[in-house]
Parts: sequence; C-alpha cells; structure tokens
Amino acid sequence: MPEPPPFSPTIALLTISRVWEAALTDALKPLGLTTRKYGLLGHIRGTPGISFSELARRSRITAQSAHTAVMAFMEAGLVDDGTAHAGSASKLRVTAKGESILAEAGQEVSRLDAEFAARHPDLTESLRAQMLELMSGGG
Repeated sequence: MPEPPPFSPTIALLTISRVWEAALTDALKPLGLTTRKYGLLGHIRGTPGISFSELARRSRITAQSAHTAVMAFMEAGLVDDGTAHAGSASKLRVTAKGESILAEAGQEVSRLDAEFAARHPDLTESLRAQMLELMSGGG
C-alpha cells in the first residue's frame, strides 16, 4: 500500500474552506445571495460612497463584473448610487433593504459558526487564536 502524502496545511485549509463555503452558500441562497454577492454588499456597506473601480479592486474582480453585480443590487433595491448626475464617479451605498439582508446573512453566518464551534470547540478556539496572531503580524 502506498504511503499517504505528507500533511499539507494548504490542502487542508482549502478542503475545509470548500466544505464551509458550501454550507454558507446553502444558508445564503434563500436570501438571494451568493458568497461573492455577500462579500460585495459587505464592501459597499463597509465603505459608503465606494466607487465601482474601488469595489472591483477590493473584491479582486473586473470593473465590469462589479458593475453587473451592483446593477443587480440596485434593481433588487439593496444598493443605491448617491451620484448626483451622470458622468460623476459613483458613490455606492447600501439601502435599508440591503442592511436588512446583510443582517439576516450575518445571523446565518453566526448560526454556522455556532454549529461548528459546538461540534469542534477546541479547534474553534485554536483557530481563533492562531488567526488573531497571524492578523496581528505574529507567526
């Protein structure tokens, strides 16, 4: 029998990420969101007045993709453009309806986090501590 490959943190994290992303995708679907749309809407909320080009840069997508997504948000009443007139740089912001959808999505994320933490309390705390260390410039 061949020897198993050595443990790869990269492959492990990618595998876990796929599983968690699938659960998040299922939780967001009834809200009319995908993980990408949730992220885009969160960027707009986090930076009121953001332009299409800045949104695209932060989301690592093309400006055309950002524009398409935002137009869908606008049609759904989740985002509006505070631009006073055509030709001006867009100033995107989340509407009250968008805030409500984000709140519901946040509740779903919290629910998923709680379910995972209940099943894996030691791993959850270890992950939290290690991520905080990495984000603070340690490790």
